[in-house]
Amino acid sequence: MNIVDVIEKEQMKRATPQFSIGDQVDVSVKIIEGDKERIQVFSGVVIARNGGGFKETFTVRRIVQGEGVERVFPIHSPKITDIKVVKSGKVRRAKLYYMRGRTSKGTRLQEKFEKEATKTASEAPQAAKK
Repeated sequence: MNIVDVIEKEQMKRATPQFSIGDQVDVSVKIIEGDKERIQVFSGVVIARNGGGFKETFTVRRIVQGEGVERVFPIHSPKITDIKVVKSGKVRRAKLYYMRGRTSKGTRLQEKFEKEATKTASEAPQAAKK
């Protein structure tokens, strides 16, 4: 086994969050300023995922004061403390680079809803009677 592979396995996070392209996420990042350490939240839409394994990254885009801001985060970085999915977007592309040319209402994506658990056979007739 290669030495690089061993070191990469040690550095990888055990549980990575499940999110996809088009999801609106809140990424909590550790910021070190002198002696102090704080957590800053960067929220936006995931427009791309690149790489694989230890080198996997994702790009988050948001609009700040009318200006588009993008940040690329390594998934297994120790500086990332948490990734929360706020909304899931319904998209048909692997990369959403077309969002760079859009502003205000043009940046909105349709929301993807999870299907409700199907009712069992015994619950269905009761619901029909009501």
